[in-house]
Amino acid sequence: MFKKLQTRLDAAFTALRGRTRITDKDIEETLKEVRMALLEADVNFKVVKDLCAEIAVKAKGEAVLKSLSPAQQIIKIVHEELIQVVGAGASGLELSSTPPFTIMMVGLQGSGKTTSTAKLGLLLRRERKKKCLLVPADVYRPAAILQLQKLGNELSIDVFPSEAAQDPVAIAQKAVEYAKGHLYDVVIIDTAGRLQIDTELMDELREMARTVDPHEVLFVADAMTGQEAVNVAQGFNNALDIDGIILTKLDGDGRGGAALSMRAVIQKPIKFVGISEKPEGLEVFHPERFVQRVLGMGDVMTLIEKAQKEITEEESKALNKKFKKNEFNLQDFLEQYRKIQRMGSMQSLLGMIPGMDKMTDQIDFQKAEKEAKRIEAIILSMTPLERKRPDVLDGRRRKRIAQGSGTTVQEVNALMNQFNEMKKMMQKLAQGGLSSLMGSLMGGGKNPFAR
Repeated sequence: MFKKLQTRLDAAFTALRGRTRITDKDIEETLKEVRMALLEADVNFKVVKDLCAEIAVKAKGEAVLKSLSPAQQIIKIVHEELIQVVGAGASGLELSSTPPFTIMMVGLQGSGKTTSTAKLGLLLRRERKKKCLLVPADVYRPAAILQLQKLGNELSIDVFPSEAAQDPVAIAQKAVEYAKGHLYDVVIIDTAGRLQIDTELMDELREMARTVDPHEVLFVADAMTGQEAVNVAQGFNNALDIDGIILTKLDGDGRGGAALSMRAVIQKPIKFVGISEKPEGLEVFHPERFVQRVLGMGDVMTLIEKAQKEITEEESKALNKKFKKNEFNLQDFLEQYRKIQRMGSMQSLLGMIPGMDKMTDQIDFQKAEKEAKRIEAIILSMTPLERKRPDVLDGRRRKRIAQGSGTTVQEVNALMNQFNEMKKMMQKLAQGGLSSLMGSLMGGGKNPFAR
């Protein structure tokens, strides 16, 4: 995510690193690089101009020029000013009003409204424990009604019945009335879109807003369209006075211009971002964490939150106990592997670890994903006994597993060697902690991993 922008900004600060004194000219040269990096990332020109002007005023202050680490001071200023641009603090949704809390999803056709409607319903059910009703009100694209019904069924979220022959405003009105009578907490209305803004579309959306009086009107934008997304958002805001923005396909946006421009231009917060095609791929937008990612500082808090959703404290303690007793087996390994998979792609997880973003270019993620699937296929080809007691895996069993998983005996052997090495390392960590493990590795005792 935003790899090119990260690289350009890092290069802009490189010349200052390690220097104890800098001049106004040094700062101007650095800001020139920052300006070019942001413009190449498709950030709005006025936003870039105002941002760099603010940075210049603060960077040329006495505290920076006389600082012992001027580069760090300037990065700190850029960090603070970028947060001001995208908005300090997560916005999310205030669901404190009398239910049902009604949300209208608006945007152009193809922006991801329908999938975002389902994803938002899933997020609110899982994280806020809300009973949601999805409403297909896009009658001009019959596939949209079927799509939302299918998504609702897959995610076990109720969908209000509607047909293409019905009036969209009437559908929304009836859905809200139905939700009141059936004790739903949240109603999410998927509205129609067009390939471009037109009078007919806006009139219909304004009429729907007057009729159902939504608590939130959320504009859904495709981050891949860059500044065009910002321009369209401005058009919708002028017509409907939107409350917030959902930015989809952020994981595929290599530049980041829309995310960095939206708040400053529209003066409305980005509330959620789409970070994958998976149903769980919608997250609350945290401006501070986003800026940290842009500046290559990682996003440890999001990584921790993702881990906590998949692994509870009780499960973690039970796992630690298994490592201590040397009882961790291949079934445990498979379950943990699947939990990590649900957290996101390997590339996205590594990008959240400070400093690791620079190493991602050296990793063939496509090859790594194939290797991960091969490992899963090997374990799934084992019997429950073999997963629980890997010590029974003799040559005959390994041959059968290789045939069943479409791999070779050598690949099965390689997996078992990796698994045994990992078990030793994790047992060492569980029993003696990190210091004990490092002591062994650094020669403070017999190396348990030496072959």
